[in-house]
Amino acid sequence: EGCGYLGSIKAAILIQRWYRCYMARLEMRRQYALSIFQSIEYAEEQAQLQLSSFFTFMLDHFTHLNETDTGKDKKKFNMKIPRTIEVPDSYHGPRLSFPLTVADTNSLLHAFKDQQHLHARYVLQLLHETKKLLKQMPNIIHLSTSYSKEITICGDLHGKLDDLLLIFYKNGLPSEENPYLFNGDFVDRGENSIEILIILFAFLLVYPNHLHLNRGNHEDHIMNLRYGFTKEVMKKYRSHSKKILNLLQDVYSWLPLATVIDSKVLIVHGGISDTTDLDFLNLFKRNKHMCLLHDGVNSGPLLEAQYLESNVRMPSVPSELTAKEWKQVVDILWSDPKNQNGCTPNKVRGGGCYFGPDVTARLLKRYNLKMLIRSHECKQEGYEISHDGQVITIFSASNYYEDGSNRGAYLKLNPDLIPRFVQYQVSKCTRKQTLHQRYIEWSALKSLREKLYSRRSELIAAFRQYDPNYTGRISATEWASAVESVLHLDLPWRTLRSRLVQLAPDGSVEYLSCFNDLEIEPVQPALVETLYRYRTDLEIIFNIIDKDHSGLISIEEFRQTWKLFNSHLKIDIDDESIDNLARSIDFNKDGSIDFNEFLEAFHVKEGTAW
Repeated sequence: EGCGYLGSIKAAILIQRWYRCYMARLEMRRQYALSIFQSIEYAEEQAQLQLSSFFTFMLDHFTHLNETDTGKDKKKFNMKIPRTIEVPDSYHGPRLSFPLTVADTNSLLHAFKDQQHLHARYVLQLLHETKKLLKQMPNIIHLSTSYSKEITICGDLHGKLDDLLLIFYKNGLPSEENPYLFNGDFVDRGENSIEILIILFAFLLVYPNHLHLNRGNHEDHIMNLRYGFTKEVMKKYRSHSKKILNLLQDVYSWLPLATVIDSKVLIVHGGISDTTDLDFLNLFKRNKHMCLLHDGVNSGPLLEAQYLESNVRMPSVPSELTAKEWKQVVDILWSDPKNQNGCTPNKVRGGGCYFGPDVTARLLKRYNLKMLIRSHECKQEGYEISHDGQVITIFSASNYYEDGSNRGAYLKLNPDLIPRFVQYQVSKCTRKQTLHQRYIEWSALKSLREKLYSRRSELIAAFRQYDPNYTGRISATEWASAVESVLHLDLPWRTLRSRLVQLAPDGSVEYLSCFNDLEIEPVQPALVETLYRYRTDLEIIFNIIDKDHSGLISIEEFRQTWKLFNSHLKIDIDDESIDNLARSIDFNKDGSIDFNEFLEAFHVKEGTAW
């Protein structure tokens, strides 16, 4: 019996060790999947900064062609919007009357749970009233916990309505006894950005002293072009979408920039820099900074160098802006903390800076503060504490990259200013963890392989620096070094190599294999590479040109779009290649291009080997 007992103990220990190793490997794979998603996200934001002047030109060019109203007429029309838009009897959604009441907010929540839309008339009225209220607020809001005893702070929501509804379910609706602060990035990426804005603005109007909003870097119409919110509004509100988007630009510009709680806790969306001046930040007119990307791209040596490198013409800074004002705003909306001391340009995002513990400590000491709370970065557990407890990151959009990729969280601050974190994860269905995790990994690697192909020619040149005899093979260390030198994503390439390339029997890397399964016939590889690199940008242009939102553009419009893009970025693709591409995409030969099918043509299929 003793031997049997000891045998059982040994078996239990072996199983426990195996399980711990399994969970450690699973956690490592979760971490690298999150790292891939985050690195690619920041690289895309950098590209957005580089192309902001082009998108602004496109918006202005194509919008002005279709507008006949003068500035005076448009202003007069905006004042009459509620009376000029009729609500048909067939509309069964909420009917708002102003000033709003709690009954209106409840009606909106109920309607959005049932996937109803708010009529454009009420959306425009709501935005107009929100703008009027925001204009009365200072750049920096000061709050106190002495009245409510506790304030709830939420981070990025990014159009994920289910997360907002779950927060309200767990934590209660905003009220005089239950105040909230939402720390920016309400929109983009998720499917329900407009519903989130409507809910937050409605509660703001009902409880102006108990619901508070900070501006995020995605409260910017150029960011909305790339990351989905513009497309969402155009799809849901079609004929009224332009009015809504124009008014939203004004609302964005009036959102407060920061909040201070009990004179001890500073809350901003992104972070700080070594030049952040809270006194100065509270002085200038924040609404001058309507589009932060366009207004400031030529301020600072980092962005100037990026523009020179990409051959993109930099727009001029409007005369009413100063470089100091712009930098103050961009730093608090775009910056990220780092573990090392100092303050350096945020080359990964292309805007803001990386600030170290010493920068945090100096700012807190200068203004007699205790803590900095910020958002802006997806964290696997929904929050993160850094800089010796002086910086807290809170992120409220669960499943941000993919289902299961991360938890969301919010925090509650009481008068003792001790943060209490509440985590959650929206789940619409239950799945086995291993299968679910495998899908997250596949999705991350898929995005990474597309990124590799988008820099195909540069990567091949870098590989061949190590392969002068054209053997097609280099060492794993050489491959990792070459990839990082081109992509600058700061990923563990040696760990990832077995998932991205084929390995030879001797362990060397067959470097051309990372481009397998991504060719498109009969389009030449150089054009395919360019399309992978600028696919998202082409989609933005497509949405601007596709005025009727049909999802179709003519082949001639496609040719002209590409030629304009080509001339702006100085891409050397000849007209014949563009024509061949257009004909290959026009599958049914009807003279129109379905852009959704076009985009799908440039995605890695699930059947490819990883």
